[in-house]
Amino acid sequence: MTQPATNEDIFLTNGENVGGNLADHFLTCAKLGRYLTVASGSRFIITDDLREENFMPDAAAMAAIYSRDGLVAEAALLPLSQTIPIMDVAQRDKYERLFYLIGEQTLAGDVRNAAQSLISSRFRAAEIRDLEAELGNKLNPARLRYRDFLVVVRKLMVREISERSFMDEFKGFTQEVAGRLDFGIYSFCIDSIYSSEKIPVTVKKLLALELLNFPPLIRRELISNILAVPGQTGNMADFVSAMIDRYLALETVIEIKLLKDLKLHRFSMEEISALVESTHVTN
Repeated sequence: MTQPATNEDIFLTNGENVGGNLADHFLTCAKLGRYLTVASGSRFIITDDLREENFMPDAAAMAAIYSRDGLVAEAALLPLSQTIPIMDVAQRDKYERLFYLIGEQTLAGDVRNAAQSLISSRFRAAEIRDLEAELGNKLNPARLRYRDFLVVVRKLMVREISERSFMDEFKGFTQEVAGRLDFGIYSFCIDSIYSSEKIPVTVKKLLALELLNFPPLIRRELISNILAVPGQTGNMADFVSAMIDRYLALETVIEIKLLKDLKLHRFSMEEISALVESTHVTN
């Protein structure tokens, strides 16, 4: 679970170590059909994390292949490619083979194209800079829109706008940043709304109903987050639990509640993975 925001620039700060051997952790996330999280599972990986100097190459490769967030997957190519021009021949050959693998296995079409372009250019510095610039062109407008939306959230907290106006703004924000804002940042925004006692319960319920229309994987992550937020006001957890029981298929509800238990540390990722695998075997 992400923690409540302290300022509008939260997405530019890490506050957590995302280095180390994350490769196995990312693989487990992928097996569970999840977006990639930091090792502690406390938040989702965002593109800024890939700029960390201690971000391990094996973890970056796994992120490029398995991330369901296309922007994170694309950003993962940068720490891998930026060191290639200064490698010796043996290392360079190894990394070039890795990029061929990423191009073949990645879940993201843009990553496949970027990997092929880097290979074709022999990892020219100009090509790497172009990749970074292209990624920035996708992210920066969405992040500016995110800042604008946080202003709207603050206005709601002090009752400067109506609940209906807020929901209109939320829908517009979602439509405008879809696919152009790190999922981790979007999730952080939603979590912060549910963590705040200053946001009316009516808005939280309307927002939860809106999430029912989101794509299944995104819906599963966001709703399980809501259920795992501590200290919910106005019986929100009961409302959301009743909502999904009424509107979603039983299998989907079970997946959401298992993920909620994982986020509450009632199960480990390995235990959840074993449960999923045993269910598949039984079926």
